[in-house]
Amino acid sequence: MDRDGDGATAAVRSPSHRDRSDGVDSISALPDEILQNILTSLPTRFAIRTSILSKRWRHVWCDTPCLNFERCGDKYLSADSINETLARYKARKMVSFHLCFECKNSPYIESWIEFAKSRKVENMTLDLGSHAFDCYAMRDSLYINSYVKKLTLRSFAFHDYKVPSLSVSWTSLKELSLRDCSLAGGTTMPKILSGCPVLQSLTLDMCCCYKLKVLDLSKSLRLTTLEIDSSGWDSGLQIVAPHIRNLGLTLTPYSPCDLVDVSSLSEARLDILSISREALVADFLQQFVQNMMEKLHNVEKLTFGENFIKIFSFAELLRVPLPLFNFKALTIEIMISQCAIHGVVKLLQSSRELKKLTVHTKDGRAKPDESFDLYVNWHCLETNKTWCSEALLFKNIIRDNVIVESIILFIKLVLKSTKTLENMVVRFGSFLEERRFEELLEMVPMLSHDNNNVSIVLGSTTKSDQRGVCVVVNFVIMNTVIKSDAETRCKALS
Repeated sequence: MDRDGDGATAAVRSPSHRDRSDGVDSISALPDEILQNILTSLPTRFAIRTSILSKRWRHVWCDTPCLNFERCGDKYLSADSINETLARYKARKMVSFHLCFECKNSPYIESWIEFAKSRKVENMTLDLGSHAFDCYAMRDSLYINSYVKKLTLRSFAFHDYKVPSLSVSWTSLKELSLRDCSLAGGTTMPKILSGCPVLQSLTLDMCCCYKLKVLDLSKSLRLTTLEIDSSGWDSGLQIVAPHIRNLGLTLTPYSPCDLVDVSSLSEARLDILSISREALVADFLQQFVQNMMEKLHNVEKLTFGENFIKIFSFAELLRVPLPLFNFKALTIEIMISQCAIHGVVKLLQSSRELKKLTVHTKDGRAKPDESFDLYVNWHCLETNKTWCSEALLFKNIIRDNVIVESIILFIKLVLKSTKTLENMVVRFGSFLEERRFEELLEMVPMLSHDNNNVSIVLGSTTKSDQRGVCVVVNFVIMNTVIKSDAETRCKALS
């Protein structure tokens, strides 16, 4: 077969040769647009390497609509390599620009941002490393952009004096994510929001917001999704968000949130970053559990993280009542353990309209109850007398000794605690060995309960098949008549 001098076969150029069996390069015969679309899924440093394949590939990467300068392991790309790449880049319109760079007062960051802006980039991520907010403040150039629709900033420092009134103009921005950023002043966030008239989603993840006491989103009429990790607040935060429909909150005991107005909320995900002594006193539980939960009682879909379930458990132990809920779908993320049982039972009993329950069981690497028992003892409660009889049956369960009988007992306890349930989904982590999962499948059809028409779906990803096979089994319990239908829903990855 003839070659054209650059390593590419003649078959690449001639469609009549593509079906020959002696080394056809059908990929190179594809149009540039398709090849560039393929390269957009790769970090830019890998896309550039395709230029050595042949003349056909030499300049393909230069017109890809996306540039992705991500880290290589723990190492960042050098400023010189980024500058060289940008010098060779030819596309006039850029869809995505992802920059991960350890700042250290680099003089090039602003020019890189301007480069992306000149290509009218729509999706921009600027990640300046874990310590960058100490040394890099937002530049004026980034506050004005009429093309960007999705903006993610990590480790930027915002200052009130650098954000003069009405200077923010992100007129096309729909999604804004601020991660590990410093929002030191109390007026920075309102100024940013005023410059985002079509904003639909806002994420504040572990940002330092020491002076922000009220997050008022009432003027952001299109903002429907809010995600907050409040660990950057040193005191409580009031949230006024009458248009929010989807809310995610990760709280800390020392900086709880007051949901002043979430009247349009339909879906919420709640968790607590860690449990401390401040969280396990009756006064705090009374305020935290009742006040916050009452604002969520009309939400249709709720997800609670593991620590939130533990808070419910402790609230029950201290006789702090839960309000009644109206949600129809509930997701809980837990280890099947003693410290979660009280909270699960009480939550189900308070959910009078629950139709679907999803349980994501988590892997554990140590006894989950030891730290919790310390708080029980701190309150001078006798453990054996405090825990309900059902909870005592789950004592000392750890990752390596979760037995099938304990899982069956948990499922029975759920069915006993709710009368309105129609669907239950239980997904197991890698702690459940394939052999035990098979045992579980054999035992579940023997379940029976007064609940009629309860569909149980079990899912497990085992380690035995490194391709990650997920098997889902359906069981419908109708009094004592049980129908089973097993099917594989997640095909093995090739």
